[in-house]
Amino acid sequence: MAGHIQDRWYKEEKGPDGKTRKVKTERYGTGMRYRARYVGPDGTEKSKSFPDRQKRLAEQWLSQTEADMARGQYIDPRAARITFQQYAEKWVTHAPDPNTQASMESQLRLHAYPYLGSRPLGSFQPAHIRDWVRQLQENGVRGSYARTIYSNVRAVLSAAVDDGHLPRNPCAARSVRPPAVDNKRVVPWTPERVFAVRAGMPERYQAMVDLGGGCGLRQGEILGVAVDAIDFESDTLHVVQQLKLSRSKPVFAPPKGGKLRDVPLPGPVADALRAHMKRFPPVEITLPWKVADGPPVTKRLIFTGPRGGHVWRTSLNEEAWKRALASAGVIPEREPGEPYAESRENGMHALRHFYASVLLDAGENIKALAEYLGHSDPGLTLRVYAHLMPSSQERTRKAITAIFG
Repeated sequence: MAGHIQDRWYKEEKGPDGKTRKVKTERYGTGMRYRARYVGPDGTEKSKSFPDRQKRLAEQWLSQTEADMARGQYIDPRAARITFQQYAEKWVTHAPDPNTQASMESQLRLHAYPYLGSRPLGSFQPAHIRDWVRQLQENGVRGSYARTIYSNVRAVLSAAVDDGHLPRNPCAARSVRPPAVDNKRVVPWTPERVFAVRAGMPERYQAMVDLGGGCGLRQGEILGVAVDAIDFESDTLHVVQQLKLSRSKPVFAPPKGGKLRDVPLPGPVADALRAHMKRFPPVEITLPWKVADGPPVTKRLIFTGPRGGHVWRTSLNEEAWKRALASAGVIPEREPGEPYAESRENGMHALRHFYASVLLDAGENIKALAEYLGHSDPGLTLRVYAHLMPSSQERTRKAITAIFG
């Protein structure tokens, strides 16, 4: 049924002479006069009211609405009234895992809801996003953390577009720029620094440095290495799990992104693991799988704490790792009663950067390195480590020197 404009102040009646005439209704002079009525794509009648002397505006609005339906760009007014927070709170429940959900909930609650939460989805304009990004920066929220928050807001609005709550994502406007990220170049450690840090680690944790620097594992993957993941015969390490926290409780889980991989196991690293397991026999550890209430899984971990349980990442980082950094001169020694200095760039992830730099210097290609590091996109590997790749001139010199030298 085609839409039409209803005049709520007048109605048509037939007079004694049989002619149609307009007469006042009981609503005459009160409330909105015109009601634009139409049937939406879902088959239900919808309407919008307009004041006296605005019939032309009502007709224009109805024509635009019918044109939007014909183009497939129609937005139900009721759906458009749902607020950003109402929609986002449902959206985050579809996160891939509890840890990701908790992180998204925290970021949106602290940095998005106070500014965007009460705004109806249908009212979003690029200016609202520009103002919000500026507010983030003024509040000191910058860098990759701000970019992550922005990405979550953009994803919420993108899903809202798909669900018919707004016609287009304001974050996609050319005038909207995401928060800037400080693209600091990775500066890999030298072999001397790696060995110095290893020497400063407690003996039961020294082989962690070998796995990080010699196989490129992430910290959680190192903590989750089990005996059955080490294939000494084929010189291969199967990276199939990590040890992580799910809502503050330790669990076993697949590696980041669910990407299982096999990594070459160099001879010196294999020797270090054999010596470690002889000195510190593996221990069976039972933890939930993936989530805190997941099914129990038992693994013979090669790295355990002094009391025989799994290694807690916080104590490892704040005590053993930073003490080793200080002993190697990477960070200053701490004052009595004070914590060690913050040094995010010198976390255990520095061992992965070292691993990548060694492989690239040896001529390994980006695709293979991405596979060993567990990156789903070789483009990410290239963006992070491109500056570490030997130049074509250097490769040429090495190649010719190897022949004629």
